[in-house]
Amino acid sequence: MVQANRLGIWPGLNRRDFRCVARGGFGDGNNAYAHSMAWFNGHLYVGTTRGNFPFMKARLPIAMDVWPVECPENPFDLDMHAEIWRYDPLTDEWERVFKSPTIIGSHGKPIPRELGLRGMLVYSGRGVEPPALFVSTWSPARGPGPHLLRSEDGRNFVPTCEPGLTGLPVTTIRTVTEFKGRLFTTPAGSRGGNPNISAHSVVYESADPSHGGWEPVSDFGFGDPGNKTIFEMCGFGEHLYVGTFNLEGYQVWRSTCEGDKPYVWEKVIERGAGRGKLNQCTLSMLPFKGALYIGSGIQGGGIDTANKVGPAPPELVRVWPDGSWDLLVGDERDTPDGYKIPLSGYMPGFNNFFNGYFWRMVEHDGWLYLSTFEWSTLVGYANRSRWPEAFANVINHVGAQAILDHHSGFDLYRSFDGENWVPVTNNGFDNPFNMGLRTLVSSPYGLFCGTANPFGPKIMPLGGDRYVPNPRGGCEIHFAANEALKP
Repeated sequence: MVQANRLGIWPGLNRRDFRCVARGGFGDGNNAYAHSMAWFNGHLYVGTTRGNFPFMKARLPIAMDVWPVECPENPFDLDMHAEIWRYDPLTDEWERVFKSPTIIGSHGKPIPRELGLRGMLVYSGRGVEPPALFVSTWSPARGPGPHLLRSEDGRNFVPTCEPGLTGLPVTTIRTVTEFKGRLFTTPAGSRGGNPNISAHSVVYESADPSHGGWEPVSDFGFGDPGNKTIFEMCGFGEHLYVGTFNLEGYQVWRSTCEGDKPYVWEKVIERGAGRGKLNQCTLSMLPFKGALYIGSGIQGGGIDTANKVGPAPPELVRVWPDGSWDLLVGDERDTPDGYKIPLSGYMPGFNNFFNGYFWRMVEHDGWLYLSTFEWSTLVGYANRSRWPEAFANVINHVGAQAILDHHSGFDLYRSFDGENWVPVTNNGFDNPFNMGLRTLVSSPYGLFCGTANPFGPKIMPLGGDRYVPNPRGGCEIHFAANEALKP
């Protein structure tokens, strides 16, 4: 760090620089995920997803001996209406500015229009319209489908397109990206308990998203039926890059997005950068110092029980403008592009087997920050009957409580060059129930981090026999302020 300061480089942030500015799901432990976040008009905006564990129990094939939180048979017996909260760092005050309205579902019963809010983006409309905050949503299966919400004032959020983007039978939109003055997006989930598989892997574009106008600009799955979803996208240089969900390993495609539609797309990476099924999905993408960084993962937090993939920790690769790529964090191997070794010296997951995703990235003050989803908090609740014997023996020897006390919680790492990485926290900012760091936003006032913490409002203690209040459950927001704001 001394050497970095002599070079005139800002030192990166450390654990002591962060303070918690919101905990307990903004006072409601059912606010489980700070699922989306953006800086807009001098405030931080945070969109939540609620009741993740009850929804998972009802919809997904996850084996638990006991569920960590109370899960009613019908998750909609809980308040599942997604929310948006706004924070003013100058006054240190929060305000709820949106709560999903109630609608009548296809079964004739009241349900929330949005279960969650998975993405946020500020878009200026090519300078023709005032900047607006766009929010991508997650609809219940019995709802009409997801919207893109729009707000100019940060208080009134209005749908801008028909449900399902263009009337598609999908449930969620995850990523929204601006490129060459236009917005690009794609469906991310479908009915039947498929929050990450849309069965409609097509890139959509709109030059006027305030009024809808979405049209397809890619072939279905780029001609490969194995591409179940386009999961992440990002503009870098002269190309829009998109990463897929593919059971044989993710693919990365790019296009200049010029000319006739559908545009011409070029494949840059296939078969999970040579790792295959264990690099199932692209979870994060970010340009940093002349290259595009791509983090991987396996759905379900690193264990895809439906497709029998994993557990396995994620990898990080770096793509250069000429299409060549480096392995930064991962398993060394021979690939069609040559023999690759992890330039950081780290094995997958930064040597942490329990890291299931490299979830989000952000650049702040010249540093690249990379967060994870880490599933060891669930070890004490999971059904171990199908675990490999050697792994089960290790867990039984160490003990679930010891893992929870000394190991659990997401990781946050930073790097100045993409190859040398420093941990900021390895225990979820001192809260083992912070399983993941889902959102990262660099602002003029500092760096904001939003967690995924579904362990509220009550929890079953390990070895316990009843659910008890958990003050450390529910999403949290952590903030590292610039020097001018520090007390």
